[in-house]
Amino acid sequence: MIYSLKINVILLPDDFSMNTPLAERLRPETLNDYLSQTHLVGPNGSLTQQIKQGLIPSMIFWGPPGIGKTTLANIIAKESDRPFYTLSAISSGVKDVREVIDKAKKSGGLFTTKNPILFIDEIHRFSKSQQDSLLQAVEKGWVTLIGATTENPSFEVIPALLSRCQVYILNSFSKNDLEALLKRAIENDEYLSKKNIKLKETDALLRLSGGDARKLLNIFELIVNSYNSETINITNKSVLDKVQNNTVRYDKTGEQHYDIISAFIKSIRGSDPNAAVYWLARMIEGGEDVKFIARRLLILASEDIGNANPTALVIANNTFQAVSTIGHPESRIILSQCATYLACSPKSNAAYLAINKAQKLVKETGDLSVPLSIRNAPTKLMKELGYGDNYQYAHNHTNNFVNHEFLPDDIKGTTLYEPGNNTRENAQREFLKLRWKEKYGY
Repeated sequence: MIYSLKINVILLPDDFSMNTPLAERLRPETLNDYLSQTHLVGPNGSLTQQIKQGLIPSMIFWGPPGIGKTTLANIIAKESDRPFYTLSAISSGVKDVREVIDKAKKSGGLFTTKNPILFIDEIHRFSKSQQDSLLQAVEKGWVTLIGATTENPSFEVIPALLSRCQVYILNSFSKNDLEALLKRAIENDEYLSKKNIKLKETDALLRLSGGDARKLLNIFELIVNSYNSETINITNKSVLDKVQNNTVRYDKTGEQHYDIISAFIKSIRGSDPNAAVYWLARMIEGGEDVKFIARRLLILASEDIGNANPTALVIANNTFQAVSTIGHPESRIILSQCATYLACSPKSNAAYLAINKAQKLVKETGDLSVPLSIRNAPTKLMKELGYGDNYQYAHNHTNNFVNHEFLPDDIKGTTLYEPGNNTRENAQREFLKLRWKEKYGY
C-alpha cells in the first residue's frame, strides 16, 4: 500500500512509457530481483530474516548514491505489506513530518505490528529540530523509520534518533553487479530488448557512472538512443565519443571530502607517492579548494615529517603561498611536487608527540610557577624580588651551553621530546646526549 501525500510522494503508473528513464523502468520490485547487498538481503541476510518474521526495526541506510537505498525501502514496505509514506529532507519541514505521523497514527500503527513505514530520503539534510520531531513517533512505534543518507550518520543524525535505529551500510556495486545490470536492461527492458545491442566493452561505462547504478543506466540509454543503425555496438571508444564529460562524484562538504583527504594524508604518511598523487587527482577533479589541500600538506609536513626533514615544512609553506597566487589549474603541478616530495621524505612525529605530552602535562599540573632565575626583570622591584637571579647566559659558556634548570621544580627532569630514529634526529639525539644525558636520559 502506497499512500499519496502532497509532499513528494510518487505514485508509479501501471505501465511505463518510453519517456520513463531506464533506471526507473528497471527498478526491482522484489528482493529476488534486487542486485547486490547480499549481506543484507541475500538468503541469510539480516534484513531478509526480519522481513520474513514481519519485525522491521527503524533503520538508516548509509551508502553512496545510486546503489538502491530508495528501492530497498520500497521493497521492504511491499513485501511486509505495510503502508508506505515518503518525504524528502530537501523540501520537507517539521510541519510535513507531523502531518505524515498523524496520518500514520490514524492508519492504526499504534495497535498493529505492521505499523506504517516512513521513508526519508537524504535524512542528513534534516536539521536537529526536524530530527527531534521524529523521536516520539519512532519510540512509540507509530511509524517505522527508514532513512537514507550518503553521509556518515554518526555525524549527521542526532544521537537520540540514531540510538533508536539500526544502521545498515550499503556497499558500492561491484563491476560484476553493474555488468549484470546492463545485461538485464538489454534482455528485459521492453524497449531495449527490441534493439540489437552488442555490449562488447564496459570499462568506459562503468568509469563514467562512478558506481552509481542510476547514472549508469541513464548514460547507457542515452548512448543507445543516439544510434540510428539496426546494430548497436557498445565499445569503450563509442561510449567516450558520445559522452564527453564525466563529473567525478565528490562532495566537498560530505563523506567523500573527509574520506579522500584522509586517504591522501595517510598515503603520504605511509611514504607512497603513487597513492598520494592518485588521491590528489581525485580531489582536483572533484573541484576541491587547492588552498585546503595545501593547508593539509603544511600540517602534515610538521606533524608527520617534522625534524626528520625540516625542509619539508619550507616546501609545504611555499606550496601554500604558490597555490594561493597561481590558482587552478596550474596549482595542480605545485601540489603534485609537494605531495610527492613529502611522501618521499623520512618520517617523524616526534615534535607532534612532544606537544601532545606537554599539553597533557600542563592540564595535569596546572599553572606551575616560572623559576625565578629565568623570569624577566625589566623593573627595579622585580630585580629586588630575585627575578633573573643566577641566570647564566648560554653564549658566555663553552659550546654555548650551560646546565641550567628551565622547567618548574615540580616537573624538572621530565622528558617530553624524544627524537625519532632517522638521520637528522639521531644527530639531534647525540647533541642532546652531550648536554642533558644525566638530566633527561638521552
